[in-house]
Amino acid sequence: MMVDTVIIGGGIAGLSLASESADCRGSGEGITLVEAETALAHHTSSRSAQQLIPSYGPEPVLELTRLTIPALVKPTRAAPVPLAWPSPFVVAGSPADVASMTVPGLRALSSEELFEYCPELAGNPERYSAAIIDDSAVRTNATALVEWHRQRAEQAGVRILTGAKVTAAKPSDDGTWALTVGDDQLIAHTVVNAAGAWADHVAELFGAVPQQLQPLRRTAALVSLSEPLGATHPMVDDAGSGWYYRPDEDGAMISWGEAEPSPACDAQPRPNAIDDLIATVERETSLTVTGVRKAWTGLRTEAPSGVPICGWDPQVSNFLWLAGQGGYGFQTSSAMARAATDLLVDGRIEDWLSADTAAALQPQPIST
Repeated sequence: MMVDTVIIGGGIAGLSLASESADCRGSGEGITLVEAETALAHHTSSRSAQQLIPSYGPEPVLELTRLTIPALVKPTRAAPVPLAWPSPFVVAGSPADVASMTVPGLRALSSEELFEYCPELAGNPERYSAAIIDDSAVRTNATALVEWHRQRAEQAGVRILTGAKVTAAKPSDDGTWALTVGDDQLIAHTVVNAAGAWADHVAELFGAVPQQLQPLRRTAALVSLSEPLGATHPMVDDAGSGWYYRPDEDGAMISWGEAEPSPACDAQPRPNAIDDLIATVERETSLTVTGVRKAWTGLRTEAPSGVPICGWDPQVSNFLWLAGQGGYGFQTSSAMARAATDLLVDGRIEDWLSADTAAALQPQPIST
């Protein structure tokens, strides 16, 4: 089967590109998205903290985030449920630890303000003697956003295949790629590598330049609380240790916030990790956990620069990288999809994105 573009990966990166590219072209005909798992967004995209923080990340990420959030809060096409909404982000800890995380645009909180926002910290004033707040942060409904992109893509004519792992790729003399995808054979003019933690593995199939991407573990849980946090309660990050929590239905989402190197895999929590996290939350705050509803570990895959990758491979033709989003996948997704669409349609990223950020996104000629 001949197609114009094959997108490898059915997480937020691949799905947002599929819907954006189809919308830009006026049709998704000729675009096929393939996902190795039997369900879309099976790995990292289903294990998100679902908080978009404009003050989080290096400068290229900050710009991509500033461009993405408005597109999710007020999408150009109506969604059946809200995709994103305002939700402040608080960092609390010692003055030194908080100062190390302070960037322009954040507002300092007095102790009285902090404990009004977060009364569960009031019993530990020595540990939480300083705080800052990002009033521009938003929450997102990751499940709804993934589904919105899927529906937009399929309604436009994008073909989506699950349980469809790419196992072989061979370049043809005419510049196309011959792909073995599950039991099928596809001929594609262009391939997009949006394979998340497996992006370097996919690149090897195509003879592309590995980008030294490193998957990083992050463990979290949805827990019930004896006294649930209010719906408007901010997300809170412990500046000294990096664990965090935010309100969730009937309780909270809690996370270690760790970044432990891992191979690409279906990551699972370490033994006792959730019990130790609950003990930490209960020791440092007045929150009481009454049960664990769900626990998981996701992989946040980063390039050595800490900046996502979006650009043509420097070694092989018609192979586009859309990978290395780290912990910024959802908060940069719309801008990254737009940048990748520019490259697919026009061959370059248009000037809605700064030249510095566009350059920072390009894959590097890294030798193995």
